[in-house]
Amino acid sequence: MTSQSPVELSHEDLQKVMSTVDIPPCPAVLVSAMAEAQKDEPDLRRLADLITNDPAMSAAALKLANSALYRSGSGISGVRQAVERLGTKNVVCIVVSVALRSSVSGLPAAWVESFWKRNTQLALAAAIIARRQFGISSDAAYTYTLFHDAAIPLMMKRFPDYGKVIEKAMADGKLLVEAESEYFPCSHPIVGSLLVRNWGLPSILGLAIRFHHEPDAYELPDKTLPGGALSFIAVTQVAEHISHEIFGETDFEVGDELYKKALAHLGIGDDELEDLRSQVAEALVE
Repeated sequence: MTSQSPVELSHEDLQKVMSTVDIPPCPAVLVSAMAEAQKDEPDLRRLADLITNDPAMSAAALKLANSALYRSGSGISGVRQAVERLGTKNVVCIVVSVALRSSVSGLPAAWVESFWKRNTQLALAAAIIARRQFGISSDAAYTYTLFHDAAIPLMMKRFPDYGKVIEKAMADGKLLVEAESEYFPCSHPIVGSLLVRNWGLPSILGLAIRFHHEPDAYELPDKTLPGGALSFIAVTQVAEHISHEIFGETDFEVGDELYKKALAHLGIGDDELEDLRSQVAEALVE
């Protein structure tokens, strides 16, 4: 990539990325859901109908509504009940997650299942962490986390050797983004930020995705990376690192340095961290 402003890609770089990786169009069901959600008085019945008409969305809505993040009292089995419990913004999260998953085809089914299962777990963990922080929307954190690595399947589809590069990076102790910059003409944060822009989601999510692997993200000025975007990055990095610990895995996404900066940004001390780790572990293994 050519050396330009860290915020905006040059026209040349944009063309290079767009010609290298196919960015899927925003699905019609997501357009409809976002349009309804943005009304002054959203119609929950219409949103419930959108969900009910898609078996995958129905299953996802029920799973989230009965998860540790939203469960209160007994479990529920109806989509309408799930929509009422989750609320408008979280219903859009469901539509986003299923739309993301269905937007990429032609990859091994087992890999796709594993990737989106883990992505959904991370989104749940990030939302739990965000809920305990002042001024960070848990539903926005959930959506951001769903999207932050959403370009990885696009990279996997475009570059046949992408999976091998990831495996080698893990074996060599490299971070994923370092391996991407070494072997490919673009990285998943850049492709992911373009995906968010093309799907009409809030620009703050695109900025957070664009910078979530930058080593100096926590030192950037607010005009480059707004505090709200940095907070999304921080809760997700804490969620990722904690989840790797819980599952006994090597963290090749965040790394120790960014993890420490994320904890400092959120003001999370040792006692709170242990409590968070317990909450996340309970949510992920249930």
